[in-house]
Amino acid sequence: MVSERHLIRFAPFALLVATACGPSDARFPLRDPLWHDTDLRPVTTRCHAEPTPKERNHVSCAPESYDGTLYWDGIDSLLLRPLSEAVGLATSGESTNVNGLDEVPDSAWFTNRLGARLMSAAELRQNACPTEKLLDPQHATDGAWLIDKGKTSGSTAGFRINVPGKGKYLVKLEVRGPERQGAATVVGEAVFYAAGYYASCEQLLYVRPSIFKLAPDLLAAKGNFGDVYPFDRKALDELIASATMRAGLVRITASAWLPGFPIGQFRYEGTRSDDPNDVIPHQNRRELRGARVLAAWIDHFDSREGNSFDTWISDSKGGPPDSSPGHVLHYQIGTSAALGSSWDWDDITRRLGYSYIIDWHDAAVDFVTLGAVPRIWDRVQKVPGHEIFGYFNVADFDPDGWKNEYSNAAFSRMTERDGAWMARILARFTPEMVRTLAEMGQFSDVANTDYLESVLQGRLSKILERYLTRLSSIADLRVEGRERLCGVDLAEWRGLRDASQFRYTARTAHGPWLSVERGAGGRVCVTLTHGRIGDYVRLLVRDGVSAGPLVAHLYDLGPEAGYRLVGLERPDR
Repeated sequence: MVSERHLIRFAPFALLVATACGPSDARFPLRDPLWHDTDLRPVTTRCHAEPTPKERNHVSCAPESYDGTLYWDGIDSLLLRPLSEAVGLATSGESTNVNGLDEVPDSAWFTNRLGARLMSAAELRQNACPTEKLLDPQHATDGAWLIDKGKTSGSTAGFRINVPGKGKYLVKLEVRGPERQGAATVVGEAVFYAAGYYASCEQLLYVRPSIFKLAPDLLAAKGNFGDVYPFDRKALDELIASATMRAGLVRITASAWLPGFPIGQFRYEGTRSDDPNDVIPHQNRRELRGARVLAAWIDHFDSREGNSFDTWISDSKGGPPDSSPGHVLHYQIGTSAALGSSWDWDDITRRLGYSYIIDWHDAAVDFVTLGAVPRIWDRVQKVPGHEIFGYFNVADFDPDGWKNEYSNAAFSRMTERDGAWMARILARFTPEMVRTLAEMGQFSDVANTDYLESVLQGRLSKILERYLTRLSSIADLRVEGRERLCGVDLAEWRGLRDASQFRYTARTAHGPWLSVERGAGGRVCVTLTHGRIGDYVRLLVRDGVSAGPLVAHLYDLGPEAGYRLVGLERPDR
């Protein structure tokens, strides 16, 4: 049950949800919008027995670890949830963790980055990696990187290393040839990080095999369900022999160990009952719903709880990492299946991004029509010369129709406003940044770099066309001086229409038309006139392209104090 304290905490969100469908008479309070959620505050959790291999009587004061099985996740997502949604047991409304300016506050799930500021190519390349975590294999001596653990889960071969002065990293190797998997890992995590999510520090490196040294008596497993085997020098040599090489160097991705005490995965619905900070059902969080649009862009169809991770950040200085008080951080990880991954069965691979593995809706349509409805996966083709990207392309991409591998509780509930929010963030990925992403793949053939750039650019254009032309795309609203409300129309800035098609008009809800000043790069400013001190003003701004206006809610505090922006609405008409 959500306490009264939590209801008060999210009262500004409830106001926005209640007024989401169209301009309303509801008022936003005279206060600053919430930009920082309180779920990063330290909390105390219940201590419980959690034995470890080294300490059988160990007691942990962090939330209990959750490790959802692949089997249960699949059954729930392929069968139980779709059936409950089909019979109306699952309902959807607007996201509830949105502030008065139609944005998502910084929290344990999300930090405003690209949506709040531009990002340089160098920062994009470095992604979530602090400078002190950057590896330099060229100047490392032979045997400097100690392999201290074999990889015991996941479909990709690898192991854990301990680098002096740097810490622990999970290393993954590619099967000889494709180069897509390593590229998807670094590109996918860089995109998530830039957009604002907590992401893992990923580095794509070429290293000498002699840089590795094995600790004794290690074990590893083959894939998610394979047998455990000794991970010795022979096993390592066989692994490296099967890996992608360049000039005697092996191609690897190195993922820095996440900070904090690991407590497993998060779910895309419900809450973590042992985290007092976790009070919003995950399926109602905008950053999880809107992630569907980001996942569609890079074709991260493997968006599920298995590719998430939670860590407990203890406030204890020098104490155990699982002691209280502390707080949880929620990470998006595991993007290696993006950019055109393939299954062992081509019939399934062709459907990825277009239909769930078991899609009850598609099956019902085929049953009723006797299979007469043409399907994209029946005609989609690989592009000659770029087969490493599978069926990842622009021509067959439909942002509305994109589906992940199987039903995701948050993705299924994404609303128009959730999608538009993510599109406003993705609009900040400039063509130069997209080129940088493609170059981060470090492909042997520059033609593959060019192809990836063209597909990312093309799919992004389709996303922006779909989600920035229905609800108002005017963003970055602020009062300049005392009377000018200014913002940037992202649809005009990205050139979705010829500049002549943007025809701006502005008026208060019950007042005269106001002049609109246009500037370069889609900049728009409206100059307001003062009335009585304390007046509540609703300003409607239309751009001539979006179906609905931007409705700005302001208080007139007089000529000396000026106007104060307290809320934004983006109705659909």
